[in-house]
Amino acid sequence: MNIKQAKQEIQNTLRAYLSRDELGNYRIPTVRQRPVLLMGPPGIGKTQIMAQIAQETGVGLVAYTITHHTRQSAIGLPFIQQRTYGGQTFSVTEYTMSEILASVYQLMETTGIKEGILFLDEINCVSETLAPMMLQFLQCKTFGNQALPEGWLIVAAGNPPEYNKSVREFDVVTLDRVKRIDVTEDFAVWKEYARKKGVHGAVVSYLDIKKEHFYAMETTVDGLQFATARGWEDLSELIQAYEALGLKVDREVVGQYIQLPRIAKDFANYLELYYKYQRIYHVEDILQGTWQPITVSELRASPFDEKLSVMGLLLSRLSESARRVRQQDELTTTLHSTLKAFKAALEHTPPRQVLEQLIAARQAAMKMAKDAGQLDKEARDLKIRELNALQDYRSKLVDGDIADPQAFEAVKGWFGEQVALRKTMAQDCAAMFDNAFAFLEQTFSQSQELVMFVTEITAGFDTSWFVENFGCEAYFRHNKELLFDETQKRIRDSIAAARENLPPLQEI
Repeated sequence: MNIKQAKQEIQNTLRAYLSRDELGNYRIPTVRQRPVLLMGPPGIGKTQIMAQIAQETGVGLVAYTITHHTRQSAIGLPFIQQRTYGGQTFSVTEYTMSEILASVYQLMETTGIKEGILFLDEINCVSETLAPMMLQFLQCKTFGNQALPEGWLIVAAGNPPEYNKSVREFDVVTLDRVKRIDVTEDFAVWKEYARKKGVHGAVVSYLDIKKEHFYAMETTVDGLQFATARGWEDLSELIQAYEALGLKVDREVVGQYIQLPRIAKDFANYLELYYKYQRIYHVEDILQGTWQPITVSELRASPFDEKLSVMGLLLSRLSESARRVRQQDELTTTLHSTLKAFKAALEHTPPRQVLEQLIAARQAAMKMAKDAGQLDKEARDLKIRELNALQDYRSKLVDGDIADPQAFEAVKGWFGEQVALRKTMAQDCAAMFDNAFAFLEQTFSQSQELVMFVTEITAGFDTSWFVENFGCEAYFRHNKELLFDETQKRIRDSIAAARENLPPLQEI
């Protein structure tokens, strides 16, 4: 299965293991709760989905790469304990608590979360001395004489032997005690993830054209050479950082992440073209509605790959703009709930003290989410922006020496500035959508390029969110025409099903 299906299966397993019967007992006894063994090529997202599952389900997450451990750190250190049996005293070897299990108990203590996932990566690459202990842990859920607490799912990940010379084969006894999930790479699933995470447009559009370069492993005279999903995402982060700093990403830099020379060279060449198209087609002018007639004629006469690249540039900028609107919408929605809590608390507590309490509560919640392994970058950024806004409100109340009776109206006014910003950002983004459609209609009329453009907007996480919540007349017009094509209808239905869990827009 692909990584998205594996993620859903692990979530289902977690739900089943944590569900209880009418007497409060686990429906599946702990002894029958098999560890999940997640096997698949390196770099396809096995580690990453663990944090997503923890965040989405609210459980804790403790993650270790097991190859970093020795026998002592994994199972604990031995010590001599005196025991009396049948009236005689014996010296017995016991073990201190494993560092790994101690981390589980520490998370439970600091967060109050009693259930979670213990993720052990590279499980089949442990050292010879540690291998028996890891097999014991998978079979019995104990390290030494210490047991994993109830309510914790073990997920172990490993690579098949063709990807790692250090791999150890599991015996039948062990395999018969785990729930094995085999995962393969899947570009379509990764592309959906990439859109949501804001992976650089050059990476997405390049792989759209050359899907066979998404994941590749080749054995050469120079050793194993490869391109992986992890490599593409990390390269995307670097490109974005280099762009912000005005630095150049050349072939050598690409090769540091995409370690298959022919693909690295090909992408480096494409990246140069990507920047070139950005300049010669004046993408920002198109989105502002000020393109020149020559731009239309040049794109209309260009090769198909070039057309795809330019559409990729437009989609990337629309996604970026829509993402900022969505994030501002999430901030205003969060602050709206906080504002209601602020108003309710004013009946019994002075406004400055209420803000102090709200700030302290938000800081504690953010720390707990971080300690529990539930905080990804976007969730963290939202919490930081909310905290910054609350701290700004508090400073303005103090610096402006605003009397308590006027405090709520003052804070409400400052909150209104966030709402106004959301409206302005949405209007600017809507104009960009309209201008992009107008340009493509003028360039391609009703050709396949527009079909592809509409389909990509529908599939994009942020672009589809924006259209659903703020509308786009040109999109709906073209989308209505696409509904007559049953293939496109199936695509839309599939995309809609994948977005069922998206939260609806809350009115402010």
